[in-house]
Amino acid sequence: MKKLLAFALAGSMAATLFTGCSSAASQPESKGELNLFTWMGMFPDEVLKGFEEETGITVNYSNFDTDETMLQKLIQAEGGSYDLIIADDYIIQTAIEQGLVAELDKSKLSNLGNVNPIYQGQFFDPEDAYTVPYGAGVQTIVYDPNTVNVEINGYADLWDAALQDNLAIIGNYRVINGMALKVMGESYNTTDVATIQAAGEKLLELAPNIRLIKDENLQDDLLSGEVGAAVMYTSQVTLAKLANPDLKVVFPEEGIGLGIMAQFIPAKAPNADAAYQFIDYILQPEIAKQCFEHLGYYCTNQAADELIEEEYREFLTLPEGFSADATEMIAPISAEAEEAHVQVWTEFKNACGQ
Repeated sequence: MKKLLAFALAGSMAATLFTGCSSAASQPESKGELNLFTWMGMFPDEVLKGFEEETGITVNYSNFDTDETMLQKLIQAEGGSYDLIIADDYIIQTAIEQGLVAELDKSKLSNLGNVNPIYQGQFFDPEDAYTVPYGAGVQTIVYDPNTVNVEINGYADLWDAALQDNLAIIGNYRVINGMALKVMGESYNTTDVATIQAAGEKLLELAPNIRLIKDENLQDDLLSGEVGAAVMYTSQVTLAKLANPDLKVVFPEEGIGLGIMAQFIPAKAPNADAAYQFIDYILQPEIAKQCFEHLGYYCTNQAADELIEEEYREFLTLPEGFSADATEMIAPISAEAEEAHVQVWTEFKNACGQ
């Protein structure tokens, strides 16, 4: 999942680059510490301060730039040093396989039932033995009905000739190649090379509609009118909708792909009890609401969904009655299938002049 955190503004960034999120003068007597390791800007300052004030536990927040950096540091620490880590699904699977993640003692998580089951039981932790979800990225279409002359209900509509030179997409080849696969009724995660190649042929038909392929700040091109429709990262959708509430958000009728960020406790965490307290604290619906409105990713706490402010709800929560059958995680695939995807993507970008 591309990390373009929606609310990592200067103040939020500063709030997460500290050791202990409250001043010594305002802190109660210390009752331990929590070494939290994740990306920058993952929590609002008031949530971290609230945890410290309620528990007396000092939060030591450090951040990494990529999942691979996190894994390397965790390997070097032999599963120690950190108490709680939040990272992406695929890298957590690797950490679990290498014995770097502790199995959860769920008796210490009284609020665990608040997690939305749509985000549980996934490939990286099928028994939910090691992780607790914290935010999901949903592959979303957004368009401006004032500048687009076609109603968009799914991926297939992006091939409409009315969108010629008016569509922007992110540069994630598994997501974009996956759109063609879903239009064909296939899985994002097929390993059949012939099917992936057929999706590539389908994707070439989309090339005339593509104006931009880029990852950074794609929401700005939609807001400026450079394009009328876009397939964007969740955090970009959040920024776009906050700036222009008239934009339409589409959950593709073919089904959506998603990625999950999750929390886990390292195998040799020095302060595991503090990690459990923090997980349980942010699983409270009122606290989760604050977290997801700050984060700009989909709320994985079903008890918090109804608390999300209306201005955020359309793009931070799944529609009422949404079925898990309509979702599919984009999971690791075979090397041969991955190579086919790369070839398809290269040919598509060339056809788009990108």
